[in-house]
Amino acid sequence: MGTIMEATLQSEITCPECGVKSLEQMPTDACTFFYECKGCGTLLSPKDGDCCVYCSFGSVKCPPVQLGADCCAQPASRPSDA
Repeated sequence: MGTIMEATLQSEITCPECGVKSLEQMPTDACTFFYECKGCGTLLSPKDGDCCVYCSFGSVKCPPVQLGADCCAQPASRPSDA
């Protein structure tokens, strides 16, 4: 029988601006494109080449990436693009 892989669903996001860390539950049915830092209020968005804030700033990549799949679709326009 094959091995069943399970994804880790918690990741600690670290704000690159103020260094505040926050343990967050990752969704399994959506990507998180934006995250507001609980310390300084900075709005984080994925770095180029990453699919979500967990892949850019988290201690653990998002569930689809952990399981070897492509992550969500590319983010829609960002607030600064409007």
